[in-house]
Amino acid sequence: MRKIIRLTHRYLSFFIAVQLLLWTISGIYFAFNKIEEVRGEQYRLPQNFNADLNNLSLVIEDASNIRVLNRLGETIISANNGKNLYFDLSGNIVNKIKLVDSLKIVEQNTTLQPIESVEINDNQIGAEYRGRPLPLHKVTAENSNKEKINVYINPYSGEIVAIRSNQWRSWDLMWGFHIMDWTERDNIDNLFLKVFSILALISSITGIILFFRSKRS
Repeated sequence: MRKIIRLTHRYLSFFIAVQLLLWTISGIYFAFNKIEEVRGEQYRLPQNFNADLNNLSLVIEDASNIRVLNRLGETIISANNGKNLYFDLSGNIVNKIKLVDSLKIVEQNTTLQPIESVEINDNQIGAEYRGRPLPLHKVTAENSNKEKINVYINPYSGEIVAIRSNQWRSWDLMWGFHIMDWTERDNIDNLFLKVFSILALISSITGIILFFRSKRS
């Protein structure tokens, strides 16, 4: 019986140690990488524009989060009343921009050089554009070091909603290790994380107790 307990404790301690190592490695990675650079903020250019709202004719019921946006020189009103809505100044719902327009947006609003653009309509688990409403335009671009960067654009508002690089993908992988969600990498309320956190706490406390007991003996 003692042998079984010892083996169980040994292997349990091993798995806890592995996860503690992953927590430590990912924590070090987070500490040495600025989140602004991970998100690609260094590639964005300042977005200031003049908006003439004198001729605005628009009524939106139960609206929230109303914003005024610039889409390639056109003023767009964005609002939400349970779903995302986009209007021009006459109150008409705007159409999606073309794929070639997304290339212009990246060229005008970032320091990146756009290469090609495709439309994304399917949600994928763990995708680098997760959490963003579809459809999206994915623009493949290059930075000054010829590194491939993916830029995701809302085709209705013209907003750049995400910039994804290899640095972001490394961060995302480490985040998955950190929260023990290796598929979606978003669920911090998962059972694995709770169980291993408690086991790690118990292991740490018992280790400290054993340390002081061994010193006394």
